[in-house]
Amino acid sequence: MVGSATPETKQRHKILVRGIVQGVGFRPFVYGLAQEFGLSGRVANNIDGVEIEVEGPIIALATFIKALKDKAPPLALITDIIAHSISLANDRTFVIAASLFNNNIATTLIPPDMATCAACLAEFLDPADRRYRYPFINCTNCGPRYTIITALPYDRATTTMAYFNMCPTCRSEYDNPASRRYHAEPNACPTCGPELSLHDANGSLLAKGNNAATVASALLTEGRILAIKGLGGFHLAVDARNEEAVQQLRRRKGRAEKPLAVMAADLAAARLLCSLDPQDEIILTSAPRPILLAGPRVDNGLAAAVAPGINLLGVMLPYTPLHHLLMQNGPNVLVMTSGNISDEPIATDNQDALNRLSGLADFFLLHNRDIYLRNDDSVVIRIADKLRFFRRGRGYAPTPIFISQGGPTVLGVGAEIKNTVCLLTGKHGVLSQHVGDLENLAAYQTFKTTIKHLTDIFQAEPELVVHDLHPGYLSTRWALEDQNLNTLAVQHHHAHLAACLAENHETGPAIGIILDGTGYGTENTIWGGEILIGDCREAKRYAHLEPMPLPGGEAAIREPWRIAVG
Repeated sequence: MVGSATPETKQRHKILVRGIVQGVGFRPFVYGLAQEFGLSGRVANNIDGVEIEVEGPIIALATFIKALKDKAPPLALITDIIAHSISLANDRTFVIAASLFNNNIATTLIPPDMATCAACLAEFLDPADRRYRYPFINCTNCGPRYTIITALPYDRATTTMAYFNMCPTCRSEYDNPASRRYHAEPNACPTCGPELSLHDANGSLLAKGNNAATVASALLTEGRILAIKGLGGFHLAVDARNEEAVQQLRRRKGRAEKPLAVMAADLAAARLLCSLDPQDEIILTSAPRPILLAGPRVDNGLAAAVAPGINLLGVMLPYTPLHHLLMQNGPNVLVMTSGNISDEPIATDNQDALNRLSGLADFFLLHNRDIYLRNDDSVVIRIADKLRFFRRGRGYAPTPIFISQGGPTVLGVGAEIKNTVCLLTGKHGVLSQHVGDLENLAAYQTFKTTIKHLTDIFQAEPELVVHDLHPGYLSTRWALEDQNLNTLAVQHHHAHLAACLAENHETGPAIGIILDGTGYGTENTIWGGEILIGDCREAKRYAHLEPMPLPGGEAAIREPWRIAVG
């Protein structure tokens, strides 16, 4: 309640907060601030972010606006706070209002999926808690976001949780401003939420609920291979200390030597696997919970087949309650590799997983919460104390890159191999998750789905589509299919130079040494090993490696032994 402020000392502000402010507990946070400072008004999600109308003493309003940024929820990322005075409404309370829809281009940002927070994990481990060992526990500070959001504004109805009706107790938490689950859209419990099920390779049901996880843990201990449905897709899991089981996984997956990532039950277990310093541990325990490449310890007990002939081990910690549940009674280190046949995207749908992975997995641990958009685990490494990405996915995508100046809506469709797309709207470059190699049909379908998802969710019609100069790339062909699109071709290595400039907030000109491989050149030839000088607009090729024969054409790029033989 506003209190004794007079009209002369009172104002009403309309405030728009932009950034990652939906799905992170921002409306309950605003509600709490308004109560703390004795302000009235309302807060609602809209297509641009969070809209606030707040009324009260002038000094309290100024403190409120400052606190919006200074005390924001841990998963929030504020890019703009725009405030202006409006007429007094003389309301007496502050409320969370229904979301506001309009037909404008969306400027709010989608939060990434985040690992189980400490508070939820404590409840998960508490026998007295009603969510004890519930594998889908979450709150406003953790859990699924990007992979379940189907549209904006972010509400339960625009997520794959819309199918699950909250029980009275969950609804009470959802409606209670004092609860950590106040307006937490994925809120659920064993009574009303998603459920586990265990199946054999033929799809026959073996167990349900937590019993499914108990049996699954026992199967992993026996050395069986399980396909496990997670946040952004399926993993293939096996005991990382069982040599025969790991070898069997490699044989079935057709992955002879490529290293496999492992999940350690906790930080203590991870320390026994790798040499970790405090910065490594901060990365491993951060909310994104990426796979970190680190130096393995000698005699760490892992099967030799996990990462043969390589001096780095990919390790991560559990990031869902299901992972914690499995590792309570099963092996404390699991191989957790992508649930796919080599070169295909990871499976996300239960039936698709049973169809595609039945020759790889002995058993399937499924659940009935749909994954709207696949998202692989992120893979990172520390180089010169900076975090570098090998793959940017879960936990980071679709966190944007911020651009100093706004411009037209631009869609960058990426290259053929290890594709990622980017949608530039205003001052935000929204990077998609890792898509994969587009020559694979399923990856190409994901490419198209991801573009549609980003453009639909932001209600953004690209004014320009930027593609690789290579005419044979499927991303290029897609860009050129629609004659109504304005397109721009960019040489592959010039794109690398421009990306490095943008990443370092530089405009150029700069010298770019591009040694990533080959790219289609401006003279209809294959370039490889360039020194370019230029900026984001243009670049000149000042030096390059001598051309050499490529036996088999582009096949030699994927199979370098052809060059050696030739």
